[in-house]
Amino acid sequence: MSNSNDLTCKVCGLIQEEAPWGEDRRTPTFDFCPCCGVEFGYQDSSLEGVKSYRKQWMVLQKWAEPEMKPLNLICFLNYGAIND
Repeated sequence: MSNSNDLTCKVCGLIQEEAPWGEDRRTPTFDFCPCCGVEFGYQDSSLEGVKSYRKQWMVLQKWAEPEMKPLNLICFLNYGAIND
């Protein structure tokens, strides 16, 4: 069973429905985060990659898939859940 850290996007902190890095925390799904658009297992495979992608995403400040955005929620809501 996944805990919330296992379900958290490393870039934006959005809680995902499935663990982006799998139940074993080593097998990425290669799905995309609907908030920041990161591809799990690609842009977030290293700390440098996470920081670089996050920097680019924070400049844009928009949802990758706006139709998936819950009402009255902004991407930065879960930013405190992110570990560098």
